[in-house]
Formats: sequence, structure tokens, C-alpha cells
Amino acid sequence: MTERTQTLLTVGQVAERLEITVRTLHHYDEIELLQPSERSPAGYRLYTEADLTRLQHVVVYRRLGFALEEIALLLDHPESVGQHLRRQRAAVQHRLDEMRDLVTAIDRALEREMNDEHATTEDMKELFGEGFEDAQAEAEQRWGDSDAWQQSQRRTKGYTKADWEQVKAESDALHKGFTDAMDAGEPPTSDAAMDAAEAHRLNINERFYDCPPQFHRNLADMYVSDPRFTATYDEIRPGMAHYVRDAIHANADRQERQGG
Repeated sequence: MTERTQTLLTVGQVAERLEITVRTLHHYDEIELLQPSERSPAGYRLYTEADLTRLQHVVVYRRLGFALEEIALLLDHPESVGQHLRRQRAAVQHRLDEMRDLVTAIDRALEREMNDEHATTEDMKELFGEGFEDAQAEAEQRWGDSDAWQQSQRRTKGYTKADWEQVKAESDALHKGFTDAMDAGEPPTSDAAMDAAEAHRLNINERFYDCPPQFHRNLADMYVSDPRFTATYDEIRPGMAHYVRDAIHANADRQERQGG
């Protein structure tokens, strides 16, 4: 009797031993996933060694991502402890393989970062199309002496290919903001269109150069005055260049009213 009593543990002792909360143990008890098999003379619930073995399986399965309902089915299935352990080992091994692959990917990213790999011309062509070089040269010729161009060059000097990939993703998302508003029938003066315009302005302001509302307004005018800008937008959605211009003007008015 004495030897058996020494193997019984209270809820608090079990929680401390397996590093789980008392609340979790109470929850397992309530849903009948794991109920203490014994009680003390004072009526306190006590866990046996068999209870602890079952709990250890619960803990492992939970760490492997199994739902409690799935765990209950697994544990109630008549199979040996050895079969449970073999299944758990296989699942853990699979997870380790996934983690090793993830570590390898992270190591490669770190290596690129440590080597400070800047985006190459080929990288930029891949992201922004074959006309990238010509557009860049023309932009420098037209605006190379401007403060905005110089500021943009300083900010983007250290951009890696991953940075430019993020810029491209942000640009696509900004375009979608406008096209969603257009497709929903929202006028350029609507909140949806102006919010898309403000997101566009803030992206320029953060990524490239300072872009207050009035500057953004002037930039928008170029989207309809320069046929190449117009064609770029209208290729995404017919009439988009004028819509973007009008939305930017409306947002600039809003920002100025708000003191932005």
C-alpha cells in the first residue's frame, strides 16, 4: 500500500513534472481525455503511473499538432505503448526533416544578406520586364538633377533582389486597391479610391522619396500627360490612368483639408 501511494501524484505535482498548466489538466479531465484514476482520503484527484503514461502521449501528440478529438481516438484505439511511440517517432522525424529544410533556406538567406547581394540588372529585368534599362535611363535623363531622384537613388542603393521583390509585390497590391475600387463602381472621389491613393503616396514616401500630397498630385498629372505612363496603367485596366489621377487629386484635397 505504501509503495502504491508513493506513485500517486496530485494535479499540481503532475503539472509541474510535465510543465503544463493545472487548467489544462482540468480541461482534459472535463472532456474525459485524461481523468485521474484515484482519489485521496480527502477526496483529491490523484494520477497513477498509467495516467501519467497516457498524459505523456497526449503531450507529444499535441506538440505534433493533433487536435484533442484526434488524440482521444488514437489513445482509445487498442494498441501497445510501443506502437504509439513508433508513430510518434515517425511524426517527429518528419517534423525534423521539415525543420532541417527550413534551416537550410534560412541559412541561404542569411548568406545572401551577409554577402550584401544587391539586385543585378538581370534581376530587375526579371521583376519589371525587359524595358527596365531603357526606362531607367530615360528617367535619369529627365529627373536626374531633381531632389526626388537623388533621394530615391540613396534609398534604393542597398536594395537586394529580395527588397525589389517586396517592392514589386507592394506595387501589385497598390494597383489592386485601385482596380478593386473601379470594379466595385466606386468613383475616384470615394473613400475606397482615396484610400488606395493614400496607400500609393505612403509607399512612395517610404520606399523612394518624400511625397507630400501636392507632389503626389503633380506626379498623378504625369500619369495622363505621358503616354507611356498612361499605357502602363491602362494595360492593367482600361481607363485606370485617369482614375488613378483623379483619385490622387481627391486624396490630396482630403489630406490638405485634414492638414496632412
